[in-house]
Amino acid sequence: MKNPIADLNKIFDSRIRLGVMSMLIVNHEISFNDLKQMLELTDGNLASHLNTLEQAQFIAVHKGFIGRKTSTTYSITDLGKQAFKAHLDALEKMINKL
Repeated sequence: MKNPIADLNKIFDSRIRLGVMSMLIVNHEISFNDLKQMLELTDGNLASHLNTLEQAQFIAVHKGFIGRKTSTTYSITDLGKQAFKAHLDALEKMINKL
């Protein structure tokens, strides 16, 4: 019998990364401040998790300016969509087997 958690993606073990990906899968782009506010996180905590997702190439970072202020937004990549959907499918299969 196959290990029921074998198909789960370890990157999504974190509830914060799961939350970020959930928001990005339904929104085209979200700002750092909006993510921070919605997830109720500190700058450093959120930045650390966003960096992990960026290193895995699951999210894209967009830096720009609004007037004179810097603006950082994030979007999900095609690879990120595939990985997240595969993770959700694996969770669903695991739950259905119980």
